[in-house]
Amino acid sequence: MFKGILIEKDESGYRASLKDIDETQLPEGDVTVRVSHSTLNYKDGLAITGKAPVVRKFPMVPGIDLAGTVEHSEHPDYKVGDAVLLNGWGVGEGHWGGLAQKARVKGNWLVPLPTAFSPQQAMSIGTAGYTAMLCVLALERQGVKPADGEILVTGAAGGVGSVAIAVLSQLGYTVVAVSGRPEESDYLKGLGAVEVLERAQFSAPGKPMGKERWAGAVDVVGSHTLANVCATTKYRGVVTACGLAGGMDFPASVMPFILRGVTLVGVDSVMCPQADRLEAWQRLGTDLDLAKLGVISRDIGLSEVVPVATQLLNGEVKGRVVVDVSR
Repeated sequence: MFKGILIEKDESGYRASLKDIDETQLPEGDVTVRVSHSTLNYKDGLAITGKAPVVRKFPMVPGIDLAGTVEHSEHPDYKVGDAVLLNGWGVGEGHWGGLAQKARVKGNWLVPLPTAFSPQQAMSIGTAGYTAMLCVLALERQGVKPADGEILVTGAAGGVGSVAIAVLSQLGYTVVAVSGRPEESDYLKGLGAVEVLERAQFSAPGKPMGKERWAGAVDVVGSHTLANVCATTKYRGVVTACGLAGGMDFPASVMPFILRGVTLVGVDSVMCPQADRLEAWQRLGTDLDLAKLGVISRDIGLSEVVPVATQLLNGEVKGRVVVDVSR
């Protein structure tokens, strides 16, 4: 038996709770991991609260991230005792995820834990930080350099935004943060932002084109915010889009793209190819100041996951939430 968060749906309704789970209930997979840490992401919050149809089968253990040690392996790349991590691949949605003390997964989904990180540090980064690094890599591949001008980061006090600011500033970029929480200005500037703008400047319907300002952007919000970011991006600037916290619509015009040559790059972390995952984690090991992880993240136990999930969706959580599954 092991402990985990279990989401159930039946005639009694939709509920998530901490339960004792029998190992025989674990799904199919060629690697069994003794999980030490997981995380709480926006998608996990949606799954746990049932606010969006994230979970595709029941019962389900949520958790799109995990870090731990291989306990049993039938996969040629992993042996007992190997330190591993996992991000995405539909775990916590269609396959049991990381918010439990054990997980059984496909070995092809795993990444060796980089030697630069402890399991707790890797989960302080988690899917949010790994996604942020994918956005930075996308900006670099499109030729955006620190000398080109300011980089805008929306949803800045969240997990993706926090790590994006920390990495971009470490690489020499001038970072401007957008947040709906003015009380977090000192936190964001401590991560490396030179200026913090109020979310309301971007969240309302705007003009098809605005004054050019941004050389690049990392957007986790979508909807009007993404449209306004594109409308104010400089000639041949690059906007990376990786989230929809503000909505999945995109009420924009083609004008920034055909008149200014703006590039909009979609960034997916769930099904991202293994080579890109490995590159992102390697770069996190060199380009993220690990001292900032203590500022970005906080630890909770499994018993705290359900109430904190609601706080996360209410915008009451900053940075990253690491779940120590032994607690």
